[in-house]
Parts: sequence; structure tokens; C-alpha cells
Amino acid sequence: MSIPRPEHPFPQMERENWINLNGEWEFEFDFGRSGRDRKFFERESLNDKIIVPFCPESELSGVNYKDFIPAVWYKRDVEISEALLKGNVFIHFGAVDYKCFVYVNGKEVGIHTGGYSSFKFDITDFVKVGHNRITVYAEDDVRSGKQPRGKQCGNFYSMGCDYTRTTGIWQTVWLEFVPKTYIKNIKYYPDTAQGCLHIKSDVVGKGTLNVKAFYEGRACGEISAEVTGDTSFVTVELSEIHLWELGAGNLYDLEISFGDDLIKSYFGLREVKLDGYKFLLNGKSVFQRTVLDQGFYMDGIYTAPSDEALLNDIKLSMDMGFNGARLHQKVFEPRFLYHCDKMGYMVWGEHANWGLDLSNTQALLSFLPEWMEIVERDFNHPAIIGWCPFNETWDYEGRRQIDDILAVVYKYTKQFDTTRPCIDTSGNFHVITDIYDVHDYRQNASEFTESYVTFGNGGELRDAFKDRQHYKPGQPVFVSEYGGIKWAPDDTSAGWGYGEAPKTEQEFLKRYEDLTTALLDTPNIMGFCYTQLYDIEQEVNGLYYYDRRPKFDTEIIKKINTKKAAIED
Repeated sequence: MSIPRPEHPFPQMERENWINLNGEWEFEFDFGRSGRDRKFFERESLNDKIIVPFCPESELSGVNYKDFIPAVWYKRDVEISEALLKGNVFIHFGAVDYKCFVYVNGKEVGIHTGGYSSFKFDITDFVKVGHNRITVYAEDDVRSGKQPRGKQCGNFYSMGCDYTRTTGIWQTVWLEFVPKTYIKNIKYYPDTAQGCLHIKSDVVGKGTLNVKAFYEGRACGEISAEVTGDTSFVTVELSEIHLWELGAGNLYDLEISFGDDLIKSYFGLREVKLDGYKFLLNGKSVFQRTVLDQGFYMDGIYTAPSDEALLNDIKLSMDMGFNGARLHQKVFEPRFLYHCDKMGYMVWGEHANWGLDLSNTQALLSFLPEWMEIVERDFNHPAIIGWCPFNETWDYEGRRQIDDILAVVYKYTKQFDTTRPCIDTSGNFHVITDIYDVHDYRQNASEFTESYVTFGNGGELRDAFKDRQHYKPGQPVFVSEYGGIKWAPDDTSAGWGYGEAPKTEQEFLKRYEDLTTALLDTPNIMGFCYTQLYDIEQEVNGLYYYDRRPKFDTEIIKKINTKKAAIED
């Protein structure tokens, strides 16, 4: 059987020596969470099978179990040659939901908490030449209030804007073989003004760090530096300048070596900043024509069936005139971000905070460590033009959020990444934010338009939560959710969406145009985000069906979206 999702999962740090562990694993449910007591990690076999990296709730996994799953076990045997064991061996997991225990040859090698961030363990001392057994145990409880769950439904049936759950492994698992002297981590700081790339690298051992930059195969920069400590700072001067722009990634390739360690990578030369009401990309005012993308798939749920499916969602969005997306209530995998980088498609990085009780101080410990893993992993992607750790931080069982939790997460994000804006919590309830965004699902186009005309003429910004948050005049404004127009032409009463469904396609398109034009024409609005790109299960407010068939003529939507915005240069 061919390996599902065979492509390298981390294109910004790609080494030659790696083994993709996707495919058939042994599998077993652990409804009583008793497997650790019963030492499942020492068992030679498990009772069932599963196809990794697809979660057991999905069709592609071969399990297709839809009820709540408190815990699961996986087992996979792998052969490792003597040649591969001359250096260090790491096992990588793209993501495992939620708390994960990893065993190699019956010994525990590490524990990771967090269902959306990537992680790895050094298993050099646990593997041997020949046959090795890898066992994984994962616990999950989306109803606990103690973990971010995103749009995974807390009820048995999907409802409203919550959908089928994901448990256990849902991204690629792989082994990586690196020399004893190697590069641990790299951060890129592109400098458009100076035409260069600043690089911070964390290393193990001593040696010479060599960096070579290429553009379309042509050498355009090189630097070498001796490294004697744990961290190195170098600058690559570029002989050719190609800016990362909307619709054109213009990526540079990198070859980075340190001793015998060789990494293939890439970067984009771009700068983002805020200037009054404006969002600037490379010094030019750009209107964010974004769409809500939640990263769900009919057959794989959280996991795309193929690399082509990831790229296709970007193409579908761009076909309708969108230039980016809010990656909503889910942390998207690096392969998706890689395609965004290549396509010149700007995105907001967001965590999946729904389900987490922000009225409890414990929430900070459940959220911040994983969020910082996410920010660190995705820091180098030029497509990510901003961070948004939280979305709509509603009261939890009647209790209000602890504002200090949001403030701490915002401040840590800004301290780690000084190059991007950060929205503390999209929509509500803002505590401290670089951009003031609102969610506005009013369907009456006349009322909607009039309120933004008033704001554009110096009036007050409409905000449904004035008792909980306060807009400071002059701050950038982003209508980061609007529309959500329900459209199920076979049965307008079916499914879930915002407001009353239009009666005809013409009525839909007129409402879409009026709402969108109101935002484009307001001179102090920096962008919009339409809800949403495609239907998901019972939610029928997509511009495409769940299977990605278009509901409307894409050229009509594109013409509306691409009208020049008042704030654009």
C-alpha cells in the first residue's frame, strides 16, 4: 500500500535522512484509560488497525468511529539500519490530540500536552539496529474545559458551528536522523530596506555555519561563520531583490550546513507593519480581502487527504478574488503554510481556544506553552502576517474571562515576535490588541452599510460589546467576520447559517455585494473576512459546498471582491 501524505511535512527544515511513518499502524481504543496501568506499551500487538495520519473519527483512517473517544493506542514496528544510527535519532509528530505519551521498545521517551502544536523527542538512546517498536498513547476530553478544542463538538451530534471531533494522531509522524553536531532551530528576519536576510540559529556542537541563498536556481548570497556557542547570528546580503507579494511568493531557496548537517529551506523577503488605519505590506497599503478557512475535510476531518487538497483550497479562495484567509480555530499544518508562502497568500495564525475555560487561571498553563510552540514553529512563514491567539472569548458557564490571561498571551507573543501585529481575541472581548476587529453578521444590507458610512465619516464604530471592550479612535479596524449568508439551494430551510436565507441566487449575490462593498468603500477599514470558504457538515454558509464544488459563478464573486478599496494605495 502506498504511504498516505508521503511529502516532507516541514519544508522549511528539510533533511535528506528521514523516514515517513504514515500508513497502517496497529490500534486500540482505551475507553477506561487503563492501558498505562495494564502496560499496553509493552504489548507485542494491538487488536485493530488504523491508517495514520488520519484520526479514528475519519473515514480515511479506516475506523470511522464518531462517538467520544477518551483514549487511544497506536503501535508501529520499524527497521533501522546501522548507518542511520551513527548520529541522533528524533521522532516527530505533526500533531496529536491531546495529551500524548510516546514509548520506544517499551520505554517511555516523552510526554507532550497540546493537540495542535508539533513536537519531537530524542530517541537516540532507545533505538537499536534492526527491529524497533514505537507505541503511542493519547488522551482527549473536549468537554473538560481544560483544553482548547476549536470547532470539535462537545455534543454527540455536530451542531451550529461545531463539527466532528478529532482524537489522537492527525498529522504526519516521521523519524529524522541527524549528525551529532546539528542545527536545532532557525529564525529568519528578512530586511527589505537593506536587501538582506538576518538569521538566528541555535546549534548543538561547534563548527562552521554556511548559508547559501538562491533565487530560481541562481546563487544570490552566501555567508560563513564560525560558531563556538549555542547561538549564531549571521546576515546574508542578497544580490537580487524579489519581494514577497500578494499572488507572487517569489521565494528564495536556502542551503544551510553546520558540520555534516545539511538543511534545505526557503524564505520570503517581505515586511508587514501598521500605519494609522492602514495595514502595510512592503510599505504599501493593502486591503485584506480574506475568507474564513476552518481546515475541515469530508473524509479526513482535520487532515487533508493529500498535499494537493491543501493547495486546492488556496486556489479556490484566490479564484474568488480573496488574497488571504483567517485560519480559524485550528492550527494549520506547515505544508499548508508552505503553499501559502509559494502562492503569495496572506494568512492569520490562530489557535483553537474554544472549549477552554478562560475564567479559570489554570487556562493560562493549558494555553500559553502550546501557543508559544505554535508561534516558534511557524515564525518563518512569510504568509503569516499576524497572530490571533484567541477567537470570541465568550463567557464560560456564565463566568467572564480573566482579562490578564489574554494580556499575558498577547505580551508573550509580542515579545517573541516583534515583526507582526497581534490581535488578542478576534471579535470579543478585547483586552490589549494591535488591531481592533469586530464580527458583524447583520444581514440587512442597508443597516449594515449605513453604520459603516457613519464610521467612515468620523462617527462611532458599531460594537455590540461596548460594555466589555473599548475602541480607541485611530486604531486599525478589521471586520474579521461578516456575511455567513446561508445558502442551501435545494432546501433553504436545511442546515445552519446566519440570518434568513435568500430566496434566490440573485438575492444572495445582491446581499453579498452590498455587504462587501460597504466594507471596501469605508476609508478607515483595513480589511474584511467573509464567513466562509466552504460548507462544513451542517453549516451551509460557504461559497463552496463541503466537497469544494462552487455554489456560484466564481467570476461574479471575484469581481465583487476585487473592487478597489478606499484605503488601498
